[in-house]
Amino acid sequence: MIDLKQKFSKKYSPEPRDIYVTVPNLISLLRIISIPIISGLVSQHHMIEALAVLALSAVSDGVDGILARLLDQVSKVGQILDPIADRLLILCSVLALGIAGIIPWWMIIIVGLRDLLMGIEVLWLAQHDYGPLPVNFVGKSGTAMLMISITALIFCDIWTNPMVDLLHLAALAAGIWGVGLYWLAGYIYLRQGFGLIRADRHLDAGTVRMTDAEKTGTKAA
Repeated sequence: MIDLKQKFSKKYSPEPRDIYVTVPNLISLLRIISIPIISGLVSQHHMIEALAVLALSAVSDGVDGILARLLDQVSKVGQILDPIADRLLILCSVLALGIAGIIPWWMIIIVGLRDLLMGIEVLWLAQHDYGPLPVNFVGKSGTAMLMISITALIFCDIWTNPMVDLLHLAALAAGIWGVGLYWLAGYIYLRQGFGLIRADRHLDAGTVRMTDAEKTGTKAA
């Protein structure tokens, strides 16, 4: 049972270096700082400036992971900062689009509810000494679709071509598809989390049984 515990811990909670001041962490922190700037620009319809900052933020999202591996600076803080930055960027961008009247409010509620559940799961796993779950392919795909949708919707607010209505519909479709993948990834994370907790309970139950058996053997002796 101990091997099972170690297997789950290794798979879902890798042991990165316990460092704080790194280049990737600085980039992730700058991405978080850029989020209110993007949201403010979008909500005030300064879309060209918002697109420029959003593009820099999107590039930094890929750069920090590459640098973490190249510089051997994978850290516990980085594993937390990076997904937090991604989720905050999506949530705040969607909220800003809602304030600007570009997307319906139900989409904001759906995205926000999913991130709320994921936040609760992270806290729940932390109580059992597990770190954040690794990002899966479905989650990455959902995030990518949402970012494409957000970028296209911002672009639609700038562009005055007659084809903009078609692009707007395509952007909304990409957003709905992205939300679906976002929730599917959330379901996968929840299943993984429940699997870890079940493994813990089996481990605890096995320990109790072994202790009871030892006590019985001692009395018999």
